[in-house]
Amino acid sequence: MKNTSKLSLQQLLLTFALLFLFNLIGNKYFHRFDLTQDKRYTLSATSLTIVKEIEEPLYVDVYLEGDFPGEFKKLQTETQQLLEEFKAHNSNIIFQFTNPLENDDKSMGKAKELVGKGLTPISITVDDKGKQSQEMVFPWAIVRYNNKEVKIPLLKNMMGASTEQKVISSVQHLEYAFANGLNTVSKIKQKKVAILKGNKELPDIYMADFIKQVRENYFIGPFTLDSVAKKPKETLLALKKYDLTIIAKPQEKFSDEEKQVLDQYLLNGGKVIWLVDQVHAEMDSLTHSGSTLAYPNDLNLNDFFFKYGLRITSELIKDEYAIPIKLASGEQGSNTSYQQYLWKFSPFVYPESSHPIVKNMEGIKFEFANPIEVLKNPTKKTILLRSSQNSRTIGAPVEINLNMVQQKSNMSEYVNKGSIPVAVLVEGNFKSVYQNRILPFVDPTFLNESSKASKMIYIADGDVVKNQLDKDGMPLELGFDKWTNNLYGNKEFMMNCVNYLLDDNGLINIRSKEVNLPILDKEKVYQNYSKTQIITVGMPLMLLLIFGLVFTYIRKKTYSK
Repeated sequence: MKNTSKLSLQQLLLTFALLFLFNLIGNKYFHRFDLTQDKRYTLSATSLTIVKEIEEPLYVDVYLEGDFPGEFKKLQTETQQLLEEFKAHNSNIIFQFTNPLENDDKSMGKAKELVGKGLTPISITVDDKGKQSQEMVFPWAIVRYNNKEVKIPLLKNMMGASTEQKVISSVQHLEYAFANGLNTVSKIKQKKVAILKGNKELPDIYMADFIKQVRENYFIGPFTLDSVAKKPKETLLALKKYDLTIIAKPQEKFSDEEKQVLDQYLLNGGKVIWLVDQVHAEMDSLTHSGSTLAYPNDLNLNDFFFKYGLRITSELIKDEYAIPIKLASGEQGSNTSYQQYLWKFSPFVYPESSHPIVKNMEGIKFEFANPIEVLKNPTKKTILLRSSQNSRTIGAPVEINLNMVQQKSNMSEYVNKGSIPVAVLVEGNFKSVYQNRILPFVDPTFLNESSKASKMIYIADGDVVKNQLDKDGMPLELGFDKWTNNLYGNKEFMMNCVNYLLDDNGLINIRSKEVNLPILDKEKVYQNYSKTQIITVGMPLMLLLIFGLVFTYIRKKTYSK
């Protein structure tokens, strides 16, 4: 007995010693095992770097709490598990899930406060065995760090998509959304963005929401080329201090001196986003008078674009997959009614590319878009956005009038004419437009060829970045159409373009992550409700009962001898 007790004590002490040793090793060497096939809980190196560099408490308030249907429950669970993964790597990350509508006495006040911050609620249908009810949900999170705050949308807005499709896309987007939010509040601004002026570009009021969003991560300011005529070298030197230049819907020709400045800016490593209209046509004048003349807009940039491997032609794209517009019908005055029509000169472009800029993104609104021809040259070109298969080009000049909404579609006119590029990314080592040409101005630092790779994005529609104004003349959110109350993906697309061109740590590449999210098929469940209950509830109980009976029988048989 003494030997047995001594052996038991030794085993107990050895067990405690091993547990103590494993605990020490676990504290020193941290590791989490991800056994999922798609590695959904394995954070990217970029996310880990952002998380580990947070040195003070960072608070995350998630408003996705409550009794939700299966799809939203999945989004809630995935969000919680991602934040737990963040917290496991850095205890300074503190998060909580709250239901802003839980307290009936204070819910309306809290809801107004969240809406005031731009956290728009959505209405979801809760379906319980055929009984439906409507619930309001705030699928948002707010990240607070020191004195900075940023809002994070948890549910992607995808027009025409089912809730299940939205949730799957949102889950794939979660890591990027939170990593970008954490990066925004915790990092000090470094990169500088210039909004080019001087060639009748979009006024700031029509870019206000975009500028506001860019300002959260980067320094941004206007830059004019007016001084090029007198001080071209000084203008180029000043422009080189900016990391990115955005040229939004210019209406006036570029001089050769201005083009040389932009050419040398690019060859010195500067990035450019071009939003260009090669055809002049405006919805404002069309809706005011009922018709307008669309005519070519000569910006003196054809040779400039051709050298970099592109051509934006002076044509309009007519697309059957289009944005709806509201037009008055019936009697005028108090009895006026409004009806929606598809406006085929406003393509509704859904990204098909798997490039990080546009992957898992909702549709983007275009307005009088032009086709882009991709030419052969050494630079790498990626088509980001295309019109639909049922689209074609119309030459300019041409008269456009609102009566066109009543024209019947002839699908034969679109055969083999669709899928027209409207946004293209160009990357590589560029050669100067003025190579082997007489220079508009003498510059001792002139480069014939870039020494390092650079990037540009061409968007054949200046209105992609244009926000509407409310009745008081205040800017609305970019992508929101006040006439139809639809929200398009223009803002996310433009911000992804900016982030991709300026992103040195690969944050935008997190958008390429694939997550396979199995969702329960409700229809099949309702059709086989009793059978499903027996399989999911009855069978486990039956197996447990059988195991208990077998175990009891074996135990009795063993110890009854």
